[in-house]
Amino acid sequence: MVTALYAGLIALLYLFLSYNVVLARRSQRVSVGDGGDKLVRKRMRTHANCAEYAPIGLILLMLVEMQGMPLWLVHVFGLILLAGRLSHAYGFGSTPQIVPLRKLGMYLTLLMIICTAVANIGYAIL
Repeated sequence: MVTALYAGLIALLYLFLSYNVVLARRSQRVSVGDGGDKLVRKRMRTHANCAEYAPIGLILLMLVEMQGMPLWLVHVFGLILLAGRLSHAYGFGSTPQIVPLRKLGMYLTLLMIICTAVANIGYAIL
């Protein structure tokens, strides 16, 4: 199953972002919430953004794969999602932000979600 590859890679990104939150909390001595600290807040939002967008992308990817989308195209959409999540995490998580990378990450992620959503609808009604 192709989706398993991208789910595993995005899970590693998610764990890396989690680790960055832990490091920021330790360095800033924040145990709960963001403690009003900008670094902790930024890392928490970078991590949360991945948690907000990756699951729907992976679900849609799995569904198009299960419905028979050609595997090469499933890989294309998986790579678009992975590139989007990596680009957004790096652009948003950097200090200062690298806004073009952040935007690219969101565009790629939304492109993948739109395309796989439409493909899922197409498979469902045909």
